[in-house]
Order: sequence, then structure tokens, then C-alpha cells
Amino acid sequence: MTRADPRLYVALDLPGVEEARALTAAIGDAVISYKIGLQLLPIGGMDLARELIDQGKHVFLDFKFHDIDATVEKAVRSVAGLGADILTVHARPDVMAAAARGKAGSGLRVIGVTVLTSLNKPALEAIGYTDDAQSLVMRRTQQALDAGVDGIVSSPLEAAAARKIVPDDFLIVTPGVRMPGGDKGDQKRVATPFDAIKNGASHIVVGRPINAARDPRAAAIAITANMRGGS
Repeated sequence: MTRADPRLYVALDLPGVEEARALTAAIGDAVISYKIGLQLLPIGGMDLARELIDQGKHVFLDFKFHDIDATVEKAVRSVAGLGADILTVHARPDVMAAAARGKAGSGLRVIGVTVLTSLNKPALEAIGYTDDAQSLVMRRTQQALDAGVDGIVSSPLEAAAARKIVPDDFLIVTPGVRMPGGDKGDQKRVATPFDAIKNGASHIVVGRPINAARDPRAAAIAITANMRGGS
């Protein structure tokens, strides 16, 4: 049987914590890493995070902090002692620098969200950006390095270019991952698990292909196998 791969984070994007607990129970030992985002944050998401950490799971808090420097620094400091592995902030230079100060001395790794995988060039233009997605991701990757955070979030399509300019231990976390022939949903910039890892991703985040699957455990095992061999 395929053993759990810590590079696969399953997104617990579900209506409530009971549904999330049921999903983790159904998946069992096929997954060791989970992402908790804004959907669960106000309805028990932090309690669930603590439960998963106590069970020895890796927890990625996808909270995308974005505020003035002092607020971000204090918020990250509040999170840093909880035992989570990864926390997201928006990849604005001052926000990332504040987050780096807030997590200092802890084991928490902070990563900057560059360009959401739901955005393509027309969508970026509509909100005022003249750069295409790759140019913007590359700019924000350099800013993440300068700010002293631990990595970035980008689509799998920009991972290869970003990997060329960062240290080996720099995290490149990629949502927008789909199995061959899978439904893209609202994602615009996607790749298979195998291609995402081949292109330089350190971790992938998978939501609906697992959490909406008829058999989530089998889906997670298939994605893990694809990550490792492309089958």
C-alpha cells in the first residue's frame, strides 16, 4: 500500500469541523498533512488544528494574513506557539517582513501567497495588474526571499521558474492540482500532482479531488502514487 507522503496537504474545505473530522477518519493513515483555511477558522478550526497536531499530523493554516505591520507581526506570534507547520500571509513585502519577525524563534514556517490559482491574465488585468501571472509570481518570490519568509504559494505552472531562484529548502506550495482528466472547477492554472512536484513544488494542496470523492482514502492514495511516479 502507498504510504502517506507529507508533501500532500489535503484541504479541509468543508462546511464544519464534524465533516472535517469524518473526512480525516475516512482517509486514515493514507494522509499525514492537512490544510485548514478560512472556511473553518470561525467555527472551530483552531480546535481541530490542535486535535490534528496532537495526533501527530502536519497542519497548514491557510489564513492569508494581510494587515498593517504591527497587526500581522502580533497575529503570527499568536499562531507560532500552536505547533502548526505552515502559515500563509499575503505576499506584500511589508506583510511578509512583519510575519518573519512574528515567527522568529519558532518552528512555524511562513509562506507568502503570490497569485491565487483562480486568477488568469484577464482576471489580473480586471483588478489592475499589468503583469502576467508568472511575472508577478517571480517578483513576489524575490520579495519573499528579501523579507525572510520560508516560501511561497504559487500555481504549479510558475513553480519551475520560481525554483530556479530560491534555495533548496525554500517552500513552494502549489494548489491547483488535479489528476489527469480531472475537473478543474474554479481553478485556471493547474497541473497533475506528478508535474507539480517535477516542476519544483515542495508540497501540493488538494481539496475537492479528495474531499468530494466517493472514496476519499482511495483518491488520496491515487494522488500520492501520481506524485511519486506519474501513474
